[in-house]
Amino acid sequence: MREFVGAIDQGTTSTRFMIFDHDARVVASYQLEHSQIFPNPGWVEHDPLEILERTGEVMRGALSSAGLGPADMAAIGLANQRETTVIWDRATGLPLANAIVWQDTRSDRIVAELARGSNGELVRQKTGLPPATYFSAGKLQWALDNIDAVRQAARAGTACFGTIDSWLIWNLTGGPRGGKHVTDVTNASRTMLMDLRTLSWDDELLAIFGVPRDILPQICPSSGHYGETVIQGTDRVAVPLTAVLGDQQAAMLGQVCLRPGDVKNTYGTGNFLLTNTGGEIVVSKNGLLTTLCYQTSGSHPVYALEGSIAVTGAAVQWLRDQLGIIAAASEIEALAGSVQDSGGIYFVPAFSGLFAPYWRSDARGSVVGLTRASNKAHLARATLEAICYQTRDVVLAMEQDVGTSLEVLKVDGGVTTNSLCMQLQADILGRRVSRPVVAETTALGAAYAAGCAVGYWAGEDDLRQNWREGGTWEPLWSEDQRQAGYAGWKKAVERTLDWVDVN
Repeated sequence: MREFVGAIDQGTTSTRFMIFDHDARVVASYQLEHSQIFPNPGWVEHDPLEILERTGEVMRGALSSAGLGPADMAAIGLANQRETTVIWDRATGLPLANAIVWQDTRSDRIVAELARGSNGELVRQKTGLPPATYFSAGKLQWALDNIDAVRQAARAGTACFGTIDSWLIWNLTGGPRGGKHVTDVTNASRTMLMDLRTLSWDDELLAIFGVPRDILPQICPSSGHYGETVIQGTDRVAVPLTAVLGDQQAAMLGQVCLRPGDVKNTYGTGNFLLTNTGGEIVVSKNGLLTTLCYQTSGSHPVYALEGSIAVTGAAVQWLRDQLGIIAAASEIEALAGSVQDSGGIYFVPAFSGLFAPYWRSDARGSVVGLTRASNKAHLARATLEAICYQTRDVVLAMEQDVGTSLEVLKVDGGVTTNSLCMQLQADILGRRVSRPVVAETTALGAAYAAGCAVGYWAGEDDLRQNWREGGTWEPLWSEDQRQAGYAGWKKAVERTLDWVDVN
């Protein structure tokens, strides 16, 4: 009997498979990291074959740990890091190059030239996105221009482009032997190639970036039948794949943000704050993105406004991996808590430029306010504060766009297990912060979308009954303290600008 629903959560630094029951309780979870490849300054790559291998391993690991098999699974959903670009050969099934990760800035000159011309406004109007290195189209253009294997395969008609979801679904449904080359509306909306209104690839946008249409996947609703997969290394029972969403849109479902005005903030490698705008396409005047929230099969699309922050949890990893200040990410809370404040230090982790609400690809990371008394604990605390100040930037922009004030910030993601960081978030934002029992809402949202597609959950009321608060933080700072801290943050941000020449 198929009593459970699974979710692949393929993120920037790791892949996780989670199994849920009907009450949204976690039955099993298995997670593995994959390599981060930095071939040049500003370049970030992943090995698509390693990600595919990790995906199989975590599925088998979660099932084994719970004593389950594929026959116990009603459906599987997939959430993925969105803008990361993969190009492979449909004949061999092999990648033509490493995946170019969403954080990668090698397309900075491409997007700078686009932003200066009239086509930049066309991109904004059709896609809801500003020209930025963040999105897939510039990465794809760069690959077509600079990687011989990609260019030759495109000319031969054997090249396939997709974000990570397309790469995984193609392989999970057969690969070179009939795999489905598809994506969903949420991932397609992050490429700079899809028209938000028609939900289809746009000829004018394809011409701007020099992208041949035949390398693109078919765009589908987020929840529906994508095919079936047989999990290698288990009994050969096929499991339906019935949902694909970008990770942040999946988290919206996991937080049950299904009504216009609902807001959540996910803390991962970066931070992503979204508000549901229903069937309305809201054009931001304050540096936010207009994007797809989700679409179920046979229904009209639901849209969202999003504030994307490039580096939050990744800054903690930087302290661990590049500086060696901590041995594990979990150590930062105790280290940062060993001092009363940051000692006047501000850390702006603009490793990939600044995303929302600034959109400055010329910015680079900076630590300011250092004195002889500064130590690693102050830097650790400044890192947590940076996560929270960047979130405040986005919340203020969103409040201006929608015309209402946020009373409670619903949060999720790995960083939310850090109670000090969540208290700082409440203090810096001046709002109550609320975390659900299941903080990994990206996987839960993919499971919800997959389960609803096969009738495992009846609909929105079922999902709302599952949401339960697991933690809450009230602001403790005075308003004067909050305003003074934020003024220092804005000064620090100014110091990061115009560092890289992208003209």
